[in-house]
Amino acid sequence: MKIEVGTIVNTHGIKGEVKVKSDSDFTDIRFQPGEVLQAEVNGKITDLTVRGHRMHKGLHMLTFEGVHNINDIEHLKGAKLTQERDHEAIELEENEFYYSDIIGCTVFNGDEAIGRVTEIFETGANDVWVVKGDKEHLIPYIADVVQSVDVDGKKIVITPMEGLLNE
Repeated sequence: MKIEVGTIVNTHGIKGEVKVKSDSDFTDIRFQPGEVLQAEVNGKITDLTVRGHRMHKGLHMLTFEGVHNINDIEHLKGAKLTQERDHEAIELEENEFYYSDIIGCTVFNGDEAIGRVTEIFETGANDVWVVKGDKEHLIPYIADVVQSVDVDGKKIVITPMEGLLNE
C-alpha cells in the first residue's frame, strides 16, 4: 500500500534540489539516501532515489540520484511523493500512529463531531492535527487533550483545553 509522504513545493537553486513539505511520519527514515519515492504528475509516475536530505526553514530539502540540475526536476513541482507503507518495518510504541492512519479520522468532543483530520505538522514538542469541519481547529496531540484514538473506526475523542475550540 502506498502512502503520501510529502509534496514537492518548489525547486531550490539550480542543481536539482527540491523543497518538500512533509505529510509523513518517520521522515528521518523515509528521506534517507537510498530510499525510493514515487512522484506522480499527470498520471505519470517517476521513481526517485534520494541522494541527499537536509532541513531548511522547516522544509525537507531533497536531492535525487540522476538529477543534477533544475531542468531535470522542475516539471515535478507540485507533485505528491508516495512510498510503500510497509517499505520498512517500523515498530510503533504505545500511542504512536502512522500519519496515514490519523488523517481522515473524525474528531469528537464527547459525542459531537467537530471535523476530520486533514493534515499533521510537527512542532518539535508534539504533533498538531489540523481538523476541518465547520471551522478549522489545531489540536495538539498531547495526553491532556487526546483521550482515545480508534484507527480502525477512524474515530478520535478529545477533551479540549479551555479556548481550544473557540476562535
